[in-house]
Amino acid sequence: MNALQFQQKLLSLQDNMMNFALMLTANREDAQDLLQDTTLKVLNNQDKFVDNVNFKGWVLTVMRNIFINDYHKTVRAQTIIDQGVDIYNVDVLNDSGFDTPDGSYQIQEITNAVNGLSEDLKVPFSMYLSGYKYNEIADKLNVPLGTVKSRIFFARQELQKELKDFHQD
Repeated sequence: MNALQFQQKLLSLQDNMMNFALMLTANREDAQDLLQDTTLKVLNNQDKFVDNVNFKGWVLTVMRNIFINDYHKTVRAQTIIDQGVDIYNVDVLNDSGFDTPDGSYQIQEITNAVNGLSEDLKVPFSMYLSGYKYNEIADKLNVPLGTVKSRIFFARQELQKELKDFHQD
């Protein structure tokens, strides 16, 4: 594929790229920025495209990777470290509530309840608790976004039933 064909093919995908960018960002301005970044990166890496590869899939993978990298960069930039705290001597146990036998038991009870969920519910719920976004979970598990949302919802419902007697003093 020559440079002109490559550019024409890329231009023909702009609507698909914008839809995918909107799905990832859920914000029109961010989606437009992502679309521009992706278009530029694809053009700059034209030599890395192999003719027998799905062009649309390659372009959308580039977009997804840019989105994920930007997300991780933003999270790192927003992490604030308090220079006035001695991180090597933090008194975590006294502040956590886990230092009491009751606190330890409650955590164990919650952990057991989560572990008692079916794999279909436990995996997405645990990923969500670990900080993954719904769309990241859907990508990793290769399931539709709606499926991820409903599984997390059902996991919460089951946990609420299981832990109905659980209360914190």
